[in-house]
Amino acid sequence: MSNGIKCPLLGILLLGLPALGQVSIQRTPDCLTVDVQGKPFTVLYIAGSETTKPYFQPVRSASGIIVTRRYPMEIVEGERHDLPHQRGLWFSHGDVNGFDFWNNDASYTRPNLGRIVLDRVIALANGEKTGSIEISFKWVETNGKPLIEDTRKMIFYSDPAFRIIDFEIRLRAIEKVTFGDEKDAGFAIRLAPGLEAPAPDAPPLPRRTGRIVNSNGQEGERACWGKRANWVDCFGQVEGEKLGVAIFDYPGNPRHPVYWHVRGYGLLAANMFGARAFDVNHNPLLNGSWTLEPGEVLTLRYRVVVHPGDYRTANIAGLYEKYARTK
Repeated sequence: MSNGIKCPLLGILLLGLPALGQVSIQRTPDCLTVDVQGKPFTVLYIAGSETTKPYFQPVRSASGIIVTRRYPMEIVEGERHDLPHQRGLWFSHGDVNGFDFWNNDASYTRPNLGRIVLDRVIALANGEKTGSIEISFKWVETNGKPLIEDTRKMIFYSDPAFRIIDFEIRLRAIEKVTFGDEKDAGFAIRLAPGLEAPAPDAPPLPRRTGRIVNSNGQEGERACWGKRANWVDCFGQVEGEKLGVAIFDYPGNPRHPVYWHVRGYGLLAANMFGARAFDVNHNPLLNGSWTLEPGEVLTLRYRVVVHPGDYRTANIAGLYEKYARTK
């Protein structure tokens, strides 16, 4: 059952248009649809009353399997119906000058909820090997006062077996801003139930088969949560197909290798802003906050890889080394 959001339907209707290349991007009023090799890949929500921050939903594998949780955009039996602010694939932060841009679903009524709102679509490019979106947003306080200008460039690659997105996120302070030391922050994805780790409180179906592995060889939530690593991969079976999703932290990012806020219920988040938040003793001497003076810029780069098989058969370590050499 749908909750009334219209963009996925519009994306399906656009499939009847002539292909503009192996990566084809089309715009509707509230979102952008991305097709790869003539097949739907993802939808980027950029506006609308329920869009409190931009997010990609759904995200699909090359074979067409949806690897992101559908709730709250759709009500699907067997999914966890919790934390509706964790929508698809997104970037935000839970404490910027005291405003929460992470736990900010439109249904929430708490004070000091911020929104990341569309400024303008700068450029769209279709192509045979790649396509791209460049778009700007503003992070605004509850009263609409802007704090940050956020410019994102996303590159989508055409590949028969993998689905890959590169992100460059450029945050320019409009006034002095501090990103607090906070676990709920960073570049994140909420995964489909098949990629959740087995848990006694999970619905019985679909079967939870997810395994979390990081670049250090550590496995599982307990070993990977709050640890620093070049990448984290989660793999398992979704709709009978073995596949996984990895997030890469670019070596040029501040505080690389990044901390990881990862949960067995299907959350992967690369978070450079947590230090005390990830320390088991919450050591007061640790401080992961980051301050920008007016006009200062913080630039972050990440790669998302949706792959067949597990992290070994997909050669995630080798793909990361190749990514790390990019300029």
